[in-house]
Amino acid sequence: MNWQPRGIVYGVLLNNQREADALAPRMHEKPYQGSPRAPILYVKTANTFSAEGAWVRTPRPVEIGATVGLVIGAGGAVVQHVLVNDWTLPHANFFRPPVKFKCRDGFLGLGTPVAPVDIATASIDVLVNGELRQTVRFDALVRPPARLLADVAEFMTLREGDVLLAGCDVARPLAQAGDRVELRGGALGTLAQQLVEEDA
Repeated sequence: MNWQPRGIVYGVLLNNQREADALAPRMHEKPYQGSPRAPILYVKTANTFSAEGAWVRTPRPVEIGATVGLVIGAGGAVVQHVLVNDWTLPHANFFRPPVKFKCRDGFLGLGTPVAPVDIATASIDVLVNGELRQTVRFDALVRPPARLLADVAEFMTLREGDVLLAGCDVARPLAQAGDRVELRGGALGTLAQQLVEEDA
């Protein structure tokens, strides 16, 4: 049986330093007028969970969000890591991502959890139809995992079975119906899925 989280999956915006730097000018526009002081979280609902080999339906080109999920155990400790594809339909308002762009059916690809790795040295290759499109690294996170967990704990409690995503890199590649997207994460494993037309 394919693995699925037992709890809630939380994504985090602007946790990759390159992404934060790229969007810094927009953070100083109204109504924000400054960098966020706490992690910006969003929820990936249960209908988004999809497994290795799944067909993911999309109405138009979709962003590939390669990242790592921190699987929470008893007492709030990270007990496993999991390779994740946080699919998102491109949209104009990055800071207020609507549910319809991030929480469509199947829009969270999930690999097989593994023992925790050193995320600072981890990388994920993103391939579309066998062609390398991006290599995501985690050596430049705004909040590395320990700090991210501590900062989140200041305003909410993560429970056993929850998953906290480490954040996606900037300039996420696009894929479209008909494409096979594969993530290769070394010790994190692999995750391959097929995009199909939403009405197929």
